[in-house]
Amino acid sequence: MAKTTSTPTQYDAGQIQVLKGLEAVRKRPGMYIGSTSARGLHHLVYEVVDNSIDEALAGFADRIEVTIHKDNSITVVDNGRGIPVDIHPTEKMPGVELAMTVLHAGGKFDKNTYKVSGGLHGVGVSVVNALSEQLKVWIKRDGQEYYMDFARGQTTTKLKTLRKVAKNDVGTTIWFKPDPTVFTELTYDYGTLAARLRELSFLNKGITIVLRDEREKQEKEETFHAKGGLKEFVAHLNANRKPLHSDVIYFETERDDIGIELAIQYNSDYSENVHSFVNNINTHEGGTHLTGFKAALTRVVNQYAQKGNFLKKADFSLTGDDVREGLTAVLSVKVREPQFEGQTKTKLGNSEAESAVRSVVNEYLSAYLEEHPRSANAIVEKAVSAARAREAARKARDLTRKKSALDGGILPGKLADCSLTDPALCELYLVEGDSAGGSAKQGRQREFQAILPLRGKIINVEKARIDKVLSNEEIRTIITAIGTGIKEDFQLDQARYHKIIIMTDADVDGAHIRTLLLTFFFRQMRELIDAGYVYIAQPPLFRVAKGKEEYYAYDEAERDSYAKRLGNGDGKGNVIIQRYKGLGEMNAAQLWETTMNPERRTLLKVDMEDAVLADEIFQMLMGDDVEPRRVFIESNAKFVRNLDI
Repeated sequence: MAKTTSTPTQYDAGQIQVLKGLEAVRKRPGMYIGSTSARGLHHLVYEVVDNSIDEALAGFADRIEVTIHKDNSITVVDNGRGIPVDIHPTEKMPGVELAMTVLHAGGKFDKNTYKVSGGLHGVGVSVVNALSEQLKVWIKRDGQEYYMDFARGQTTTKLKTLRKVAKNDVGTTIWFKPDPTVFTELTYDYGTLAARLRELSFLNKGITIVLRDEREKQEKEETFHAKGGLKEFVAHLNANRKPLHSDVIYFETERDDIGIELAIQYNSDYSENVHSFVNNINTHEGGTHLTGFKAALTRVVNQYAQKGNFLKKADFSLTGDDVREGLTAVLSVKVREPQFEGQTKTKLGNSEAESAVRSVVNEYLSAYLEEHPRSANAIVEKAVSAARAREAARKARDLTRKKSALDGGILPGKLADCSLTDPALCELYLVEGDSAGGSAKQGRQREFQAILPLRGKIINVEKARIDKVLSNEEIRTIITAIGTGIKEDFQLDQARYHKIIIMTDADVDGAHIRTLLLTFFFRQMRELIDAGYVYIAQPPLFRVAKGKEEYYAYDEAERDSYAKRLGNGDGKGNVIIQRYKGLGEMNAAQLWETTMNPERRTLLKVDMEDAVLADEIFQMLMGDDVEPRRVFIESNAKFVRNLDI
């Protein structure tokens, strides 16, 4: 994208509209950034970067730099127009101070300033300011450099002019340090930031985004620049997969004032990998734009299959699931006034987006298939093969559907169910092995805790089609116990438990089983993760004891602290340290007290904050391509502790 210096619409303090004050942010930060843990910490960076992206979308910036400093403070620099510094006509303060100190004050509320903007709720940088111990801003525009600083949302230095600069030297620099009295986590994860910035570079082709880390022993720098936009995004997502056709199907157009960009490539896998975005926001829950895409895709592939006699001996047509098997696709739409709904406010509700996307996909994809018969044949043959497997799986699927008591349906025999029937109060432990399962059954609170022991490793769903998956006894048992069904039969309101807790050994086999289960939920029952129903239990790694005193430690630091306490300062003196490799090494009382007691246990909730990254990791760890997995293991081996050999 070429940077432009022309200003087709006025951009000064008068375009900044005020909706509401800032006072509530520090009182309830979770309402604005999701949480005060690591997720919320990283969200601060995204809010600042979104402002720079908005400048790029408007055609006024083409470079953004993000730096993690040694003290985990952040600097974001862009070469956009610079935040306005003139006095706002009604609020009587500089535009930058307004944007930094008043909630819902920004240029994105003025339709003439930004055609589309990436900020979801428009809370933007004022929230970052409110939740930062310190924030400083430098602005270059109109041949001058300006400066202001703030502390916890309050202005500490009024706007001042620092120096003259060249007329074409423009942009905004924001430095901030998150407030330690707000956040429970203050250390930025480079990989998390890199994943989002890489994603933004794909979604905004031609923009250069630089991420650098200045922290000791992890200094690095990456530059993200995708000239091909979503075409490169899909190629990146399919890097560890085997494509069915060499070229990525791609088009970009505008329909009914909605910008539509789509990239598609099929691969030999059995899962679908579709990501949708609205104004750079990852719409995890989909929405009207995704509905339009799926409807058009199913229609176009069916038409081509019937026209080419691919279904001449079949008594079925292709379903949506059939035509999306092995599909990797990224859909990005730009909407002037998006209306979001759904549980996490990331589901598009604009009805006009559905018809616009549907008509565009019908038109462009039909033309592509006609013009590229080799690719078209590979796609349709894959869908037909999926349809045949679906038919073969129908009987197996019927066995796994939750049936009511009137139907005579029975729960798995090895399931020790709980006595309560309210799903919101009930939890299901998926326990590795019969031995640990026996301890869990003895130690549980049977009113609300159900136990399902799993024997051995379940099937790797990343490498198997649905009919093979449903022929696996352990998988069928899990589906029947949970009660929701899977795929098109899935009904969240039929879930028998609102907590599904994976409890495996703290060794290599346990980690593998946990990954297999997470892969299954991610691919076949993702709605459970979206609803926040899936958890991972955290059993202790060590038991530290001396005489009748004993403590359980969940990491090495905690182990050493307990050992020192019992050893009167030196760690010696008949202190016994036991390393737990398996859940079966704990008796029922120990398992309850450490891992199952709601008052003392630690559970990790599995979420879909970054579906793109999750998909890449599952494909890398569980897919067919060995080389990426080898590289991943080698690069992370240095972080391994307590390796069982």
